[in-house]
Amino acid sequence: MEHEYCTAIVLAGGSGKRMGSKVHKQYLLMGGKPVLYYSLKAFQESNYIDEIILVAGAGEEEYCRKHILEPYGIEKASKIVCGGEERYHSVWNGLQAVKQGGYVFIHDGARPFVNEEIIRRGVENVSRYGACAAGMPVKDTIKIVDENGFVKDTPDRNMVWLVQTPQVFETELVKEAYTRLMREEELNVTDDAMVVEHMLHLPVKLFYGAYENIKITTPEDLEIGEQFLRN
Repeated sequence: MEHEYCTAIVLAGGSGKRMGSKVHKQYLLMGGKPVLYYSLKAFQESNYIDEIILVAGAGEEEYCRKHILEPYGIEKASKIVCGGEERYHSVWNGLQAVKQGGYVFIHDGARPFVNEEIIRRGVENVSRYGACAAGMPVKDTIKIVDENGFVKDTPDRNMVWLVQTPQVFETELVKEAYTRLMREEELNVTDDAMVVEHMLHLPVKLFYGAYENIKITTPEDLEIGEQFLRN
């Protein structure tokens, strides 16, 4: 496969509200290292990733440089960008820093278990479909409920996936989608795939991530992550 230039935008602007911690979740220690370290390390060591753009919380740029990028040798991180009020603002700011064409990986820094196999599948799928996202089929039955909590529908479990990151796109495609989002102020979006679906009316291919590719959001997630590291 011909190598296209690949940029990884790693989002590290989240807070620790559901973690119940004053320390933002991406900076909490897991296995003796910050949660954010693990995804950065995966992209740093990947044969597919050429550049990393780190999107940090406002005022945390220098902290990330001194305490994460430099100590752990994340040399592919060419830029640290200030995040925005909402996730989509942070992605938009990251995209503004992407100056090279090719493909863009958008990844939550609180997902520490991305690996080279997931990255490889992302490259293979974006080269075929232009827009794709990691995910896994659900294991449980899912119920759609109304505003009062009563069941309205039970979708076929075989057709329901848990969506993860990285979400991977042709660079110009995702830039155009976000340009329209910011112009039209369509704010009810929860991930990058949804931006492409709604703004460009294009299908997004899901590819296998991993059940271990969890997002560290609660204290229980941190304990599970510690167990994954031990294993």
